[in-house]
Amino acid sequence: MKRLSKKTIASIVFFIIISAVLGITIFEIRTNIIFNKIWHNLSSVFGFVFTIYVFFIGIVIFFENKNPSKTIAWLLVLFLLPIIGFIFYMLFGQNTRKKKTFKKKKDLEFKFLKSIAKNQKEILKEVKLFDNDKSLVKSKLINLLLNNSNAPFTVNNRVKVLTNGEKTFSAIIEELKKAKHHIHMEYFIIKCDDIGNKIKDILKDKAASGIKVRVIYDSVGSWRLSKDYIEELRNSGVDIYPFYPVMFPVLSRELNYRNHRKIVVIDGKVGFVGGLNIGDEYLKGSRKLGFWRDTHLKVEGEAVYSLQNIFLKDWHFVSKQFISDEVYYPKLDYCGEQLVQITSSGPDSDWEVILQAYFTMITTAEEKIWITTPYLVPDESISMALKIAALSGVDVRIIIPNKPDHYLVYWASRANIEELLKAGVKIYTYEKGFIHSKILFVDSIGASIGTANLDIRSLRINFEVNAFIYDEEFVKRLERDFIQDLKDSKEIILEEFSKRSIYNKFMESLGKLFSPLL
Repeated sequence: MKRLSKKTIASIVFFIIISAVLGITIFEIRTNIIFNKIWHNLSSVFGFVFTIYVFFIGIVIFFENKNPSKTIAWLLVLFLLPIIGFIFYMLFGQNTRKKKTFKKKKDLEFKFLKSIAKNQKEILKEVKLFDNDKSLVKSKLINLLLNNSNAPFTVNNRVKVLTNGEKTFSAIIEELKKAKHHIHMEYFIIKCDDIGNKIKDILKDKAASGIKVRVIYDSVGSWRLSKDYIEELRNSGVDIYPFYPVMFPVLSRELNYRNHRKIVVIDGKVGFVGGLNIGDEYLKGSRKLGFWRDTHLKVEGEAVYSLQNIFLKDWHFVSKQFISDEVYYPKLDYCGEQLVQITSSGPDSDWEVILQAYFTMITTAEEKIWITTPYLVPDESISMALKIAALSGVDVRIIIPNKPDHYLVYWASRANIEELLKAGVKIYTYEKGFIHSKILFVDSIGASIGTANLDIRSLRINFEVNAFIYDEEFVKRLERDFIQDLKDSKEIILEEFSKRSIYNKFMESLGKLFSPLL
């Protein structure tokens, strides 16, 4: 057999390689043609279905009869940024205020508190509550809260302002250790850090001694709370439940309608409410934000019944246990003479209770409106009321943070500054750290402290609780704290603010676009 030359072998190998390359190329071309046809058909079908779906969501939003600015914002986001808008709507946009989930919660009322409110409404029709005309804001606000939330006004109270974390946690821990019958706690955020573990150990000890301990935590706000922390409490006899639990807190439409309340009730006699969650950063500050400035209240007296009522309604929602025993509303000794109403607001309420209360306080003020809020994203009604008050000569001052803890909300807050400044509102940025207090007081006669920020999410979406105190000495104390905070703040001057960078203006515009959705 004749041996093939090297040249012939090389030619054969070259031919095989070329043939293989051509074969693979032809195969890829045919495969790509088939795949492209399939992909084109699938993408066409998906695009058609997605377009129809977005279109119908738009129709649903339109016929929900939401606030017009919110409706327009959602429609713009959906049709200009359909994919992003679709994701945002599924996470944040659906309105469950009238859905069965919260209707059952709304229908739960405690008969004796409801009857108290009814009797007070009848009394106020016949009796003038205050002698001087300057107390108009008191009587109007009291009537409003009686009618929109059945919040009884109480007179046998002593309320103490707790400034910042050290005083707040010291007072709470002191009262927890004194508990003899029950401890009820409800928080948006509970962290398993030093202060969280310290409180956990107290709750375990109290439960072990036979005291009934009940805890509610928000499943989104406390999404980092470890299973070990929860199980340790349960194993020690503490009843603990998440509020409106979600499987994936970061990717869930239940991100809306969170329980933003911070409530402690001890033996039905002592209560706490305010801006502080449970965590070391609220006590010691953090690297990112620095010193944490906040305000809480210690309440003794009849107003604790209202905190108890709010907690037990939430407890029924999370546990399906209805508790209305009189032992949770004990007879009280004399505590003081401060007039207090404590009310709640949320998707289960017929009215936007705290928003209406803020609006009433602002529109009836004659001399001053001083506000501290971490977020300045008011709806149109509150924004207009603030501007009209300032233009009418009322001293309107607002302290906000200079540092962002949530970037989009921070820029949405900044977007409202210029218009308010033009109307004569004085706005200050807190420079010492991060200010988280939620305080509004007017004319030295009425004040609100609680969990509700001056933003749309607090006033329209989340579950909140605020205390309204009608006491001149109490308000004077808040004035002193406010003046001290002003010393740690810097006033925003309109002429300087108007020269901010294009980047800042762009971010503010972006925040403004999304502000009805926040």
